[in-house]
Amino acid sequence: MSGARSRGHRRALLTGLCWALVVPAFCWASIRVAGVERGPLVQLLAFTPYVAAGSLVPLGVALAVRRWAAAGAAATAVAVLVALVLPRALPDPRPAAGGTALRVLTANLLAGTADPAPLVGLVRASTVDVLALQEFTPAAERSLDRLGLAELLPHRQVNPEVGTTGSALYSRHPLRDAGTRRNSGGFSQAYATVLPPAGPAVLVESAHPMAPASLDWLAEWRADLRAQPPATPEGALRILAGDFNATLDHSPLRDLLATGYVDAADAVGAGLAGTWGPYDGDPIPPVTIDHVLLDRRIAVDRVAVWGLPGSDHRAVLAELTLPAPRPGG
Repeated sequence: MSGARSRGHRRALLTGLCWALVVPAFCWASIRVAGVERGPLVQLLAFTPYVAAGSLVPLGVALAVRRWAAAGAAATAVAVLVALVLPRALPDPRPAAGGTALRVLTANLLAGTADPAPLVGLVRASTVDVLALQEFTPAAERSLDRLGLAELLPHRQVNPEVGTTGSALYSRHPLRDAGTRRNSGGFSQAYATVLPPAGPAVLVESAHPMAPASLDWLAEWRADLRAQPPATPEGALRILAGDFNATLDHSPLRDLLATGYVDAADAVGAGLAGTWGPYDGDPIPPVTIDHVLLDRRIAVDRVAVWGLPGSDHRAVLAELTLPAPRPGG
């Protein structure tokens, strides 16, 4: 009897272990699909791609010990998470855009502490047309000007502020209807209509919603993402480029995309490239919170992510092709 009792005890322990591994992945997939992240789940959901990869472990354990109910639940979680994450590594069909090329670069300067020389070098080497900056300070503006940014991108709408709330938009092409607005979380966002010589005009904004770094900030984080200008699929072309403090697994960012935007990195299969570490030695894996969102009529040719010394963010470069201007428009 004792042997049978011992085997039954081991079997129960294995079954409990399987479900202890399976339930978190299954719940994670359910929360992600439903878009009901709240509280600390907002921060955790940024790591969904890692959870998708890790969800194979409970499936393998359940199969190895033949716990078929647990294996079924684990397989469901794996299928859902992989279906959500894998498309970011696969290119989407490209719209038939035949207009002007436009290279857009976005970078968070970490309260102005980023090294300006590599940034200006990247603008020069990549022939950047539009540069969106966040956490832009008066000192950063002076340093960038000393290094020749004004000659490369002579048109600007800037709001330098000490700390993390400043914003800037630089352009090779003329600007009109330029301005700066402030989010409820305190960050400013520079915007303007960029006028390429061959057209068409495109509205560009340096986006910087509040970060969900504290549970007390979640309301402002949601409000700032909801307040981002929606796409106008039947009207003017729009591009939002910046530090969104949200990944494609956060429902407020997906709601913004649903208005008619495309994530440039996702469009070319580079949507899993991490843009925020942090890169100061903390054991936190990179997540993708810096984005270039663009009107679905704009084609994405290439996206690259570049390290920016002195910043905890990486710069994102999107090489785009605008649609051909409408006759008489």
